[in-house]
Amino acid sequence: MPAELLRAAPLALLFALPVAVVGGVVLHLMRRRSMTAAMVALALVPLAAALGGVVGVSGLMYTPQLVGTIAVCAVVGVATVPVAWWLGSRFAHEALWQREADAAELAAVRHAEAARRELVAWMSHDLRTPLAGIRGMTDALADGIVTGPAAAAYLARIRREADRMADMVEDLFQLSRATSAGLHLTLSPLALGEVVSDAVAAESAAAAAAQVVIAAEDPQAWPVVSGSDSELTRAVRNLLTNAVRHTPAGGRVELAAGVRDGRAWLRIQDGCGGIPEADLDRVFTVGFRGEQARTPGQGPGAGLGLAIARAFVEAHGGALTVRNHGPGCVFEIELPHLAPARRVAQA
Repeated sequence: MPAELLRAAPLALLFALPVAVVGGVVLHLMRRRSMTAAMVALALVPLAAALGGVVGVSGLMYTPQLVGTIAVCAVVGVATVPVAWWLGSRFAHEALWQREADAAELAAVRHAEAARRELVAWMSHDLRTPLAGIRGMTDALADGIVTGPAAAAYLARIRREADRMADMVEDLFQLSRATSAGLHLTLSPLALGEVVSDAVAAESAAAAAAQVVIAAEDPQAWPVVSGSDSELTRAVRNLLTNAVRHTPAGGRVELAAGVRDGRAWLRIQDGCGGIPEADLDRVFTVGFRGEQARTPGQGPGAGLGLAIARAFVEAHGGALTVRNHGPGCVFEIELPHLAPARRVAQA
């Protein structure tokens, strides 16, 4: 029996090898087309090669061994082909999902890079203007062209431009913090009424200069939330600054708060005249300053305030939305509400 097997081995190899080569060529041609078909072919090639070897050893004659081998190959094929088809479908689906994920990640990276370049361009333009003014005024003072009371006016303008640039740099720093993955907030119970009071106090001078009234509806009854005082106050102040800036003289900025479906909300209604529907989704974009009814007046910001506000609100597990309403638009902050029982527990 061993001698017969040794004599049959070369013949079996002679018949099995061409089948295996043809199967390898088929797999090579299908590698970039259908993964499912390639997996099925991968399961069938060994069976076809084994069957070819047996046929060669039998001398192309009908023998019991040939019948048994064909039966075994058929049973194995029935068991392996569905499995190969299923695995091929799964691999193809996962490969497609991975390609889509890679494409989405690449698109996100490109979008972030484009946004970064736009931000650098915007900030460079915004900083170049006050720097040029400061340089011109300092040259005039240094050369003695401006003296007396005019010199004091120049110094005051230099101070205003320096403050403006400092505000831009501070906005950039806050935007970097707000969008950082490593931002860590120290949460504590905060009364929304007190947070808004601090923000209103900080914006009262600007509101008085713009002849805009800021009114809050019963702030003592406003809900308590779990938040970080400085970041939440910054978000509310940015929204108030935006509302005052875009409300015409003699207008009002109204604030209200409450609880809805277990969530605390804070609304800021301005008198801007409304935001074009096409721009509603863009107002929180870094650098966006608005058009038409939202065109900035004197002393515009860098277009970062609303982006900073949304980032800080979302860092608290909340949401910031905007919609047109009444004489202008409503910015609404939604935050997790701190129930009375939890307030006592954290006190």
